[in-house]
Amino acid sequence: MELVSSVTGADEEGQSRQRVLVYAAKRYAAALEKNPEDYDALYNWALVLQESADNVSPDSTSPSKDDLLEEACKKYNDATRLCPTLHDAFYNWAIAISDRAKMRGRTKEAEELWEQATKNYEKAVQLNWNSPQALNNWGLALQELSAIVSAREKQKIVKTAISKFRAAIRLQFDFHRAIYNLGTVLYALAEDSVQTGTTNPKEMSSNELYSQSAIYIAAAHALKPNYSVYSSALKLVHSMVSI
Repeated sequence: MELVSSVTGADEEGQSRQRVLVYAAKRYAAALEKNPEDYDALYNWALVLQESADNVSPDSTSPSKDDLLEEACKKYNDATRLCPTLHDAFYNWAIAISDRAKMRGRTKEAEELWEQATKNYEKAVQLNWNSPQALNNWGLALQELSAIVSAREKQKIVKTAISKFRAAIRLQFDFHRAIYNLGTVLYALAEDSVQTGTTNPKEMSSNELYSQSAIYIAAAHALKPNYSVYSSALKLVHSMVSI
């Protein structure tokens, strides 16, 4: 309770929002006093902590965003221990872990957190296979992990990320974020291939990877032409797209 109550919010809207979150946290704390095995209360309290983390002022150190996310992770852990089939908890837990990893750059600690996040996304998908968003996020976490691990491990992780984006698209053919992410990971793979100068007859060439990347980025842009990030990426690969 103390962590949530200590968050002030960056502006008037944030302060109002935080008052609602504090009220909700008190209710979940009371529910857990009555029944310490109330996994729904634990899960919802974790959500409150996670949302409070988004409400922390950028310059706040007590509590910090990481403090709130760490506590949210503990609540998710407790909730899933009591109810191992709570797929939403695994999914949101993975998001919280990912947010903690992003704060740590390319460090060993970040690597460990990204690994935890991928495992939780995997669990969420196992429990609820029909979740393109979880598959997409799983792919993103793998992509982040691939940027930290050794070169020997990287290719395998990137290929796994590609498979997750493809799986997300199979579930939702117009899922523009997954389509775009697939394009970017293929582009990065092509860049790596060019930089290292390595070629494998069984694998796509860098030119083929660039072409595949261009196709997916163009498709994402076609679905969401007003997204500036898609427009910028399309300009980058424009020369690879057949017009």
